[in-house]
Amino acid sequence: MKMPFTTAQARGKTMAKRPTIKDLAEAAGVSVGTASRVINRHPNVGEAVLRKVNEAIERLGFTPDVAAQSMRGGSTRTIGIIIRDIAVPALASFTRAAQDTLHEAGYILLILCSTDSKERELELLDVLQKRRVDGLIMAASSERDADVLAALKRLGLPILLLDRKYPEDWDAVLVDHEAGIGEAMDHLLSLGHRRIGLVTGQPLVHPSCARINGYRMKLLEAGLEYDPTLVRAGSFDRNGAFFEASALLSLHDRPTALIAGGIDMLGGVLRAIRSLKLAVPNDISLIGSADTELATFSTPPTNVIRYDAAEQGRLSAQILLNRLAGRSGPEPHQLTIASQYVMRGSCAPPATRTCTMPGRADVR
Repeated sequence: MKMPFTTAQARGKTMAKRPTIKDLAEAAGVSVGTASRVINRHPNVGEAVLRKVNEAIERLGFTPDVAAQSMRGGSTRTIGIIIRDIAVPALASFTRAAQDTLHEAGYILLILCSTDSKERELELLDVLQKRRVDGLIMAASSERDADVLAALKRLGLPILLLDRKYPEDWDAVLVDHEAGIGEAMDHLLSLGHRRIGLVTGQPLVHPSCARINGYRMKLLEAGLEYDPTLVRAGSFDRNGAFFEASALLSLHDRPTALIAGGIDMLGGVLRAIRSLKLAVPNDISLIGSADTELATFSTPPTNVIRYDAAEQGRLSAQILLNRLAGRSGPEPHQLTIASQYVMRGSCAPPATRTCTMPGRADVR
């Protein structure tokens, strides 16, 4: 008696056989080794051969077996990225640009969010090690945490630091936050502000340290003493920004201007201002740190310190690709991209009406 077909057998009867690399080589009239070099984007392949193999790939509908490639050559064509939160607009812009650049080179991006938790970072690094990623882009919650640094070193693969300065022997793409906040401070000081509050993240990473340094330097240049009660360093998220801004605005001698020193902090600072029924800029001048839709469409539009997050993403991906391809020297490749201060309608002299027309955007 004949046994009935199993589901797998029935599926095999109706599904076409997946073309192998041997099928591809025969269709292109080349050796299996040559076909493999084309698939793996080897640089030493002639244009004529490249065209023949790519035409055969198109005809056959050939797709490489990534798992098999990984077992043979040790490469998964996968890059990991660990960031705080993909929902933050600047980080989303960075990630999209990095993904596009990596995709063009034949890599996929595995996106993981850490919520700036050390424990979560350690878990995610373990996941990436088991997934055998080829490289990593990471914005760590602390640049000097011994456990995280040890876990990163154990990976034994190329690492690019996202806006992190240490360790100095790794590739990195930084933002010049110090110059950006310096321009913002110059503007506020020129308007007559002397009590300027800064809300930022813990000074465990480059963005916070650079912003605090730039803030202090401009006070020194203006002959003003640094008042530590006007700097609140906590979490980079909106809830943390709300808490720290509320504390500043509740001071008996509250600041006349606030700088939201983090790319996702403006929403929390605005909430704190409105919860106390204060008006921007009549009661308090305000500056954000990313040019988001919230900054553009708030009333009045908010002055911001901005940088090109997409360009940072493209540069980060390209530096990592160069490292993977052996096109980089032994020295770390560290780039710094510029920031700029954009004036709109959220700043005015203390206790006066706005000094710029709402909706106007002057860049300096």
